[in-house]
Order: sequence, then C-alpha cells, then structure tokens
Amino acid sequence: MARLAIIDRADMDAEQARVYDAAKQSGGPLGGPYYAYIRLPNLFAAAQNMRACLASGPLSKREQQIVNLVVARHWGARYPWFAQARASLAAGIEQAVIDAINARKTPDLADARERTCFVVAKELLANKGLSDETYAAAEAAMGLKDLVALVASIGSFSTTCMTANTFGIDPPAANPTPLAE
Repeated sequence: MARLAIIDRADMDAEQARVYDAAKQSGGPLGGPYYAYIRLPNLFAAAQNMRACLASGPLSKREQQIVNLVVARHWGARYPWFAQARASLAAGIEQAVIDAINARKTPDLADARERTCFVVAKELLANKGLSDETYAAAEAAMGLKDLVALVASIGSFSTTCMTANTFGIDPPAANPTPLAE
C-alpha cells in the first residue's frame, strides 16, 4: 500500500508542473518512484537527467536491463521489478533469464558483457565493492568508461528501488512476472 498520495497534475505547484511537463514531453517516466520525487522538483529533474544519461549509453539496452533486474531483485523492490521485467522482455531478454534472476540464480547469458553486468551488479550489491579479480575481469571485458557507467547504473537504480520500497509503491495487480518472495 502506498504511503504517499499521488499528486495530480492540477494540484502541482508551478515548479512541480514545469518538471513534470518537461518529463512528459520527453517521454521520461512519471510514475513509480517519480511519485515521490515530484515533491522535490530538482530531484525529479535530476533523476530524469540521470536516467536519460545512462540510457543513452554506453551500456546496451540488454545490459542495462540485466543490471536493473539484478538491482530490483537485490532490493526486493516489487514495482521496479514489475517495470523492468516488462522492459526486459521488450528488449529481447528471454523469460528464462528473468526467471533465473528472480530465483536468485545465475542466468545463462551467452554474451560476455551481459555476464559481466550480472556478475558486477551481484557482487557490488552483496559485498559493497568488487574483488580485485572481478574488477580486473570487468575492466578487461567492458573497458573503464563502460565500467563507470555500469557502477553508476547500479547505484542509480538502487535509489529507485529504495524509494519504491520506502514509499510502498506497488505494481499493478495484473503483474505477469511477480517478484519471488
């Protein structure tokens, strides 16, 4: 159950309305954790900008979705899981990969970069850092610039998940791939 009321566009103050309208016009997300962020318009806009920056590269859509699934699973974040499972299917990630991550198992990923995204996200969240071995392998597989983007994506989506959990933002009842308990 949500702990905060959704602010209707008509009830927003001028600054909230400005950032909301800009996000709507650009096709950015407006629901989920953004229901909380709109209370701080600068945070709402910064979250939109971070999302757009990370979405524009250098990680592929599939790589980003694998990261988001691992992060949502780690945090037990039901709304983000719902949204990312759906987006992952649209990005061509197989249901078996989604189900493996949901079951806290290692998915069968043929692509080396996708495997690296999974391993780095899982280890970083579990251990609050990377071993020297994992870091070296990740830098070799991804390159430094892409590894920076990978770590930033993990942190950014962790904020999304923590926000959804804290404010009780739940997925719709019609959820084809619910988060496992």
